[in-house]
Amino acid sequence: MLAGDRNLRKGLDESVRPVARPRRVGGWVVLSYVLLTLGAVLMVFPFVWMLLSSFKEAREVLSPAFFPQQFTLANYIEVLTRTAFPRWFANSMIVALVNTASVLFFCSLVGYVLATLRFPGKNVIFILILSTLMVPTEMLVIPWFVMSAQFGWIDTYWGLLFPGLIPGFGVFLMRQFFSTLPRDLFDAGRIDGVSEFGLFLRLGLPLVGPGLAALGIFAFIGNWNAFLWPLIVAQSASMRTVPVGIALFSGEAGSAWHLIMATSSMAIIPVLVVFVIFQKQIIEGVVLTGVKG
Repeated sequence: MLAGDRNLRKGLDESVRPVARPRRVGGWVVLSYVLLTLGAVLMVFPFVWMLLSSFKEAREVLSPAFFPQQFTLANYIEVLTRTAFPRWFANSMIVALVNTASVLFFCSLVGYVLATLRFPGKNVIFILILSTLMVPTEMLVIPWFVMSAQFGWIDTYWGLLFPGLIPGFGVFLMRQFFSTLPRDLFDAGRIDGVSEFGLFLRLGLPLVGPGLAALGIFAFIGNWNAFLWPLIVAQSASMRTVPVGIALFSGEAGSAWHLIMATSSMAIIPVLVVFVIFQKQIIEGVVLTGVKG
């Protein structure tokens, strides 16, 4: 009897439970998805065309066929064996990695100081750092070149590196992240006798992980794609970076579009790898930037 009453009560409860109605999809939602899909296709199409063209033979590159008649790796082999692309790739990787490491350490250190310490002139220093963001890179090229010539940095790795070691944007970004942390945490650490650098290294950095990830990604991609300054300071073929090498190679190769497509396809591999692995941190870092001024 108890089991029967229990089943009867369960049946009554299910009978009076409101039936979930299917959610109606508005016309604007459908239109938004359609427009976003079309936009994504338009943005991805040139990349897919470039990638597929890199596997085509020279006579097929300008043909209207989307897919190659026969996939071939000859273009990649020729680029890797008959051009200086491996050296360009190594130069870009050295510049991007060294500058990224410098940006993560020094920009976060300066951002920590500006956000957590109290000293005269702190706001003035921060405003001066922000003012550097208003100066176009083209206006800085001449002072950079004069300084590089005076110190003998022309056509050297140091000449390629120094403009991107401590950018003002990185200081601003990390200062914003450190400003969101409660001061009580650092005051408690000071009471316990922890040094300022220890607070920065052991307490501050772990709490601003998303900011560090976003800054590292921006720094790597920006240095990898840098073109104007490496074009000016790298005067020998052995010191060219990937963007400069591809630009000059395009002029030298002429109509060898199959080789140009192969070099361009290999050049974007590091950027794609970074974005695929850290895309969550990119979005999170952009969203959290400027939460607290």
